[in-house]
Amino acid sequence: MKIMMSAGEASGDLHGGALAAELKKLRPDIELFGMGGSDMQKSGVRIIYDINNLGIIGVVEVVKHIPFFFRLRDTLKQAMIDEKPDALVCIDYPGFNMRLAHVAKELGIPVIYYIAPTIWAWNKRRAKKIVRDVAAVASIFPFEAKAYKEAGANVTFVGHPLADTVKPTMPREKALEYFRADPDKKHILLMPGSRGNEVRGLLPTMLDAAREINKKAPSQFFIPRASTISLSLLHSIIGHNPGIDIEITEGARYDLMGMCDACIASSGTATLETALMELPTVLVYRLAPFTWVLAKHLVHVKYAGLPNLLLQREVTPELLQDEVTPDHISSLVLPWLLNPAAREANVEELRDVRKALGNGGAVRNVASLVLKTAGDQEIT
Repeated sequence: MKIMMSAGEASGDLHGGALAAELKKLRPDIELFGMGGSDMQKSGVRIIYDINNLGIIGVVEVVKHIPFFFRLRDTLKQAMIDEKPDALVCIDYPGFNMRLAHVAKELGIPVIYYIAPTIWAWNKRRAKKIVRDVAAVASIFPFEAKAYKEAGANVTFVGHPLADTVKPTMPREKALEYFRADPDKKHILLMPGSRGNEVRGLLPTMLDAAREINKKAPSQFFIPRASTISLSLLHSIIGHNPGIDIEITEGARYDLMGMCDACIASSGTATLETALMELPTVLVYRLAPFTWVLAKHLVHVKYAGLPNLLLQREVTPELLQDEVTPDHISSLVLPWLLNPAAREANVEELRDVRKALGNGGAVRNVASLVLKTAGDQEIT
């Protein structure tokens, strides 16, 4: 059996890698290939296009690169024609993957969509295209599954994969030693995103906020490098004299979260990960001005952060667009560092996030759905 996979961002690559590993467990002889990154490659996926070359966000930015995306779609279409996969798994990245799903449908290749487009938040017209082109939707949120069922899609609630994977691998004391953490300082995580544009737009403000925080609560700051972000980009922004104690880290992501006292993170999967690790986090995000105006008219949800959407209350404070300033960020982080009771109150709220994500087993459920959709009659 041969399965093609398509992920366009670091988070999708992470989920794709876990899915590929599970598919290999269930069918050791399965052949996996497609678009992805290092996590998928490590799990046995033959990468035909490396997503390190991607990093575009927002309407204006995407429009500038339309010819590139057409060429990329044609490249992957040719791969489908040449390789004749039994199924295509699209992982997140809806602007591109929905078009790729349509190509696969026209070629007679069944499509499974994992981390599906957020029709519950905006662009409900996408639901009709999903119903038209996608054989099976693997839904990771209960409210998402309901929305897709109402739209007429063949949807299965599989649970959220992070409920299985987000956990430390070492005791906190060992993590402190592993990351060379200063025991006399607070430890703060900076997560500026997995796209180049995000990092360039958010990290300088995060660093300014870090300097403000450091004045009142001496701290050590850690940046876990996303696989799609180069060290040279991070070093160019941090500079040679950042004025703060800062470390760029590789690997052991959840152990790092487990030893930190607070986090400042770009909106996205990272905020769900920190919530599952019970790490108080401030969500920050900016879009290009035109994209922001458009989003305000199109997006119909109260919150930007996944933990807040899941619980329908703000357990992860959100700063968006012009609100993203060093003063605003530091005013939200400092109480967690200076008042243990304030931090514990937030941690108690974050515990509800894991309770809301189901009983686990999501990756195994998705792998079984992929194999069934691809025609494997032995999977139960």
